[in-house]
Amino acid sequence: MTPAARTRTLAPVIALTFLFLTGAASPARADITAFIGLSPTPENHGVRGFAAGVSLLVLGFEFEYANLSEDELEQLTGLKTYSGNVLVQTPTSTQLYATIGAGGYQENLGETQETHVGINIGGGVKIPLLGPLRVRVDYRIFQLRGAPIHSTYQRFYVGGNVAF
Repeated sequence: MTPAARTRTLAPVIALTFLFLTGAASPARADITAFIGLSPTPENHGVRGFAAGVSLLVLGFEFEYANLSEDELEQLTGLKTYSGNVLVQTPTSTQLYATIGAGGYQENLGETQETHVGINIGGGVKIPLLGPLRVRVDYRIFQLRGAPIHSTYQRFYVGGNVAF
């Protein structure tokens, strides 16, 4: 087979493969969430933060920042977390998801402060409201490395989510 004949045979195969792959790809979707919630570690106190993510059909990635408020009078530690997370979610309008992630944290109580890394695992649901607006409900468990005052934190939040 001559090189010209090989090119004529290979060109339609490459073109059809390209059309199939681009036609089958689902567009990436992004969302942002602003949230408020609470942590029962060591007693109930408030948390607020935001998350921004992008997802394909069932796999997503997000960055999240959360600030658990410190209360020196009640001896409740403050905790700031910065994490990158991977989500596995249902491809339906109401999305159930499981997530795992890692990142940095800063825990403080008065003059005591610890900065290190940690991991988190959790899950939740994104419930559609109207158009791109959704309610997000989330539960996470954080495992902190280093020498924190509390090595495990739990967090529950409800947030407003906008998909685009």
